[in-house]
Amino acid sequence: MQSMTGYGKAEYSAEGVSLAVEIKTVNNRFLDVVPKYPRQFLKYDDLIRRTVSEYLTRGRVELFISLKVVESDSKNLVVDMSVAENYYRAFNDLKARFPDLSAQLSVYELMKFPSIITDAPEEDDDRFRDILSDVLIEALKNLNEMRKVEGDKLKLDLTSRITEVEKIVCEIADRAPLIKQVYKDKLKARVEEYLGGVNMDETRLLQEVALYADKTNIDEELTRLKSHIEQFRSIIETENCGKRLDFLVQELNREANTVCSKSNDVVITSCGLKLKNEIEKIREQIQNIE
Repeated sequence: MQSMTGYGKAEYSAEGVSLAVEIKTVNNRFLDVVPKYPRQFLKYDDLIRRTVSEYLTRGRVELFISLKVVESDSKNLVVDMSVAENYYRAFNDLKARFPDLSAQLSVYELMKFPSIITDAPEEDDDRFRDILSDVLIEALKNLNEMRKVEGDKLKLDLTSRITEVEKIVCEIADRAPLIKQVYKDKLKARVEEYLGGVNMDETRLLQEVALYADKTNIDEELTRLKSHIEQFRSIIETENCGKRLDFLVQELNREANTVCSKSNDVVITSCGLKLKNEIEKIREQIQNIE
């Protein structure tokens, strides 16, 4: 089990290249990758997203990539002769047009004009691809180590809470068989009080009790609750279980609502409300499970 919240970082520094990857994740229903990187890494966007999806399945992923490159002092310079010729021709045209103006143009001065001397373009050799891939994978592994630690803590908490849920369900199951007798005693007392000593129709009384017992019967709900609890314990032992737990908690809550609405008993209603409260705490916790 892994939490969706975590932080991971990795760095590379060698041969004049310094590259760092930082990743922060928070909970989200789906995998949402938000990368921020230097412009020259735009061509690696698909590589970044594909690599992240290999290590993460859910969560909002904020990914930051920084790059520093120490350039060599010796650069290859390129002279654009056509631009130089255009400048030189323009200089001579101006000199011919204005002969009264004295001026000389040296090679050094010509070199200062824009776009005549430029750096040689670097070949697009994907020199950062392998470095980026390795550092990104290392950062993702560091992130998952933290998420695993948080996931273990969540697992302990959920195990404790589902045990509390089971305890409440057992209390309801112990109380449920008594509802019929409690209702029969109350109904009989009311009828006897109303009739004032006149013999009552015992058959009719038993029919009313039977109808009430059928209406308030929660055996099916209790059976499903116990089944869901066992499934819950099984699922939390698996990986990437957040979505399945989320669905299961919805089912637990549905059964708890039905128990509260059908029981018509103060004790069971009180237990049902405690049950719903524990289920809600579980629901809040599993929102952060991958």
